[in-house]
Amino acid sequence: MPPDLKKWSRRFATLFGIGFAPIAPGTAASLASLPFAFLIQNFCGASWLLLATVVASAVGYWACELYVRQTGNEDPSEAVIDELAGQWLACAFAPVSVAGYVVAFVLFRFFDMTKIWPVSAAERVRGGWGVMFDDIVAGSMAGIIVLLLHHWKFV
Repeated sequence: MPPDLKKWSRRFATLFGIGFAPIAPGTAASLASLPFAFLIQNFCGASWLLLATVVASAVGYWACELYVRQTGNEDPSEAVIDELAGQWLACAFAPVSVAGYVVAFVLFRFFDMTKIWPVSAAERVRGGWGVMFDDIVAGSMAGIIVLLLHHWKFV
């Protein structure tokens, strides 16, 4: 594999080093993704945030597929681009407000960390999609719940 490809896959997979945070790298990546989600959704709309999520997922798949091969680890903890994609997905269904984003963040982190079904089933996938898929499922679950909470005027 060309050295530049290795460097870029590592940069993207780790979100430019956020994945090397000494404490809770996944939570750090989720927090770091929130301002970008807010800017995209506030200025362009939820459909653009969903599109950005698809792009982040595709880049994440590519980067994590190469990074998994480099490290030999099926789910390296420092690969946190999956947190960005999952968090953006949850936020796409949230109202553009502090309360909406806090609820989306808490729900996403809850589902991602507890790995309750169907997140646990998605975690069994291997390779680049294996790194990404459980967070996409967790983000979907969080997004649906935050959407319902907003519909019922709780958020």
